[in-house]
Amino acid sequence: MSLTIGVVRESAPGEHRVALVPETAKKFQALGAKLVLENTLGLESHFMDSTYEGATFDQEKSGIYRNSNLILRVAPPTPEEIAEMPEGSVLIGLLKPFEDKARLAALNARKITAFALELLPRISRAQSMDALSSQGSCAGYQCGLIAAARCTKFFPMLTTAAGTIRPARVLVVGAGVAGLQAIATCKRLGAMVEAYDVRAAAKEQIESLGAKFVDTGVSADGAGGYARELSAEEKAQQAEKLAKAVAMADVVITTAAIPGKKAPVIITVDMIKRMKYGAIIVDMAAESGGNCALTQPGEHVVANDVNIHGPLNLPSRMPTHASELYAKNLYNFLSPWIKDGQLAFDWSDEVVAGTLLCKDGATVHATVKQVLGDA
Repeated sequence: MSLTIGVVRESAPGEHRVALVPETAKKFQALGAKLVLENTLGLESHFMDSTYEGATFDQEKSGIYRNSNLILRVAPPTPEEIAEMPEGSVLIGLLKPFEDKARLAALNARKITAFALELLPRISRAQSMDALSSQGSCAGYQCGLIAAARCTKFFPMLTTAAGTIRPARVLVVGAGVAGLQAIATCKRLGAMVEAYDVRAAAKEQIESLGAKFVDTGVSADGAGGYARELSAEEKAQQAEKLAKAVAMADVVITTAAIPGKKAPVIITVDMIKRMKYGAIIVDMAAESGGNCALTQPGEHVVANDVNIHGPLNLPSRMPTHASELYAKNLYNFLSPWIKDGQLAFDWSDEVVAGTLLCKDGATVHATVKQVLGDA
């Protein structure tokens, strides 16, 4: 069967990104794939229908799904959308594999082969496919902008006729891709930036961006490039040293997350009580519970005269570039397996096997099964 790629508008509230942009649409067509797209597919990302040259458009999602054997998504599909997908079709996207057993059951009931990009192995060959990193860059950048816009101080030092204005002090907690982008953004805006991460390897990366590393004496290097969970003693030592840096900051940006688990609480109520009057916390981990003890996902709260922001779906705030990056991740993942308009995966390939979530009516990813209690 020839490959037909179907893409519909995202159904999640506030989701403005799109899984296919005109550039990658042309590349897929060059590999022999046909495209069936929903009308005004990329409008919220500022891509007009006319720029998707050679694609077929349909007003109804059901018709698009019915005529597709490969479906590209940003966010997970709804149960109603899954029910319309052809049995045995292929689905790929950011599917939040650890969150919803019912969604996995629905995919398996349709025997849909599902790939979750969150599960992509952290290896060199997969870097160009790494959607978590590409979207993390967007999120970190947005955190820096939110912090600067909300801060009651200039970020840069200013020398004026009225006197010198000292720069704002920013502390970034977590130096993964998002944290490093937040550091770089705040530095570009002129702030004095400190940063902390439990991984020892992050020190060099933080300092390479011109920020000062906050050394708490705790290292938590884990498997696959992620941080491991800290013990109670390590958390106490970390908190003691980190509290001093938090107390001096005008802005704290937190970005620490552990895949498949609730975000670790790093900024405690006691730390908040010691912060400056009018200081700001921007908690990028709000979607998974938050790194701040008082974060309310999607809300702005004030506690002890500290402003705590819990923004959600940060990449969707800049949908044009976020979509371009994400669409390239999808293309880089899929293109090696498209030959003469046919999709043929090598199931023994490390990237394919590591990202595979569901196949032949069963959840096959070992970590997902363990987290959800299905091992």
